[in-house]
Amino acid sequence: MDLPAHLAWLIDEASASPSPEQFIAELGRQLLAAGLPLAGGGLTLAVPHPIIAHRTWLWRAQTGAVIEALDFGGSPTNKAAGDWLAGLGPTYEGRIGQGSDGPILGWAGSRAFDRSEEDHLRQVARFAAAPLAALAARTALTTLLEAYLGRRSAAQVQAGALGRSSGETICAALLCADLRDFTALSEATEPSLMIATLDAWFDRVAGAVHAFGGEVLKFIGDGVLAIFPVTGTPGEACDASLRAVAATRAGMAHLDTARQAQGLQPLPFGMALHFGEMLWGNIGAADRLDFTAIGPAVNLVSRLEGLCKTLGYRVLISGALAAQTTMQLVPLGEHRLRGIADPCAVFTLPTD
Repeated sequence: MDLPAHLAWLIDEASASPSPEQFIAELGRQLLAAGLPLAGGGLTLAVPHPIIAHRTWLWRAQTGAVIEALDFGGSPTNKAAGDWLAGLGPTYEGRIGQGSDGPILGWAGSRAFDRSEEDHLRQVARFAAAPLAALAARTALTTLLEAYLGRRSAAQVQAGALGRSSGETICAALLCADLRDFTALSEATEPSLMIATLDAWFDRVAGAVHAFGGEVLKFIGDGVLAIFPVTGTPGEACDASLRAVAATRAGMAHLDTARQAQGLQPLPFGMALHFGEMLWGNIGAADRLDFTAIGPAVNLVSRLEGLCKTLGYRVLISGALAAQTTMQLVPLGEHRLRGIADPCAVFTLPTD
């Protein structure tokens, strides 16, 4: 039996789709070629994530572009995605499989679908069940790894970077941040409130890092290690790290105001920035690995952050990073860092 091209694709090739974006774009393209009057389509998958309930990929027939929408609620559908499709034209939606959290394929028509076209879309949904099950499993794994490792590190692990001591040397701006007097604060604060305090602190740092293209590698106690890999010029990565620091300071100022209104102490902190090479990859025991960054640059940024309290500044910047940016910085001279052979030129921000 000869099957239409789009159904043959669903049987033979769709399971190997590298991503939901490419799946919905290719399926939409093939349905257009088959004569269906599509204006757009959407694929929604449930994902295991601490705050994201569903991820939806929205395809627009006119341009072929795919955008992603996130659902932070617990409903089995993404209302924003449904509204987006409805804005393109009459819609048709079908859940794949029997579960309440199964994949959802939705379509918008350039006109109202007739009965035969709806029957056609139902047939497409049946043929899509098997490849979507495989794609949903891969997407769930990707989302889970990203929640614990970060997007770039998760991609490396999924690409097969699983061997101990495997990794690559990269250039990046590094950010190290730490709360001041955390031990004393934790001893005077009940555990549940302390956890909420740490979450609020990490939200400000990680939110700023991610907003400017960086990646959090580690939460260590009350500390954060993040990187801004060079993907364009070194200056762009360094400028991004400086903007993330400025955004963190603004976020912490807002948090301190809210805490003081509740009768709580402000949260003093220190942050350091450095630029250099590091080994980014797997280290650890034979059966327990950590995907992280190591090397002299990581050691230096950690030591530089420790100097914040000594010098009385919240933000310190190494000469290596200062040399890569045109942003205005204030020189603080050269300083010895524990365990670092050569003195380090140190800078800070004009308003710190």
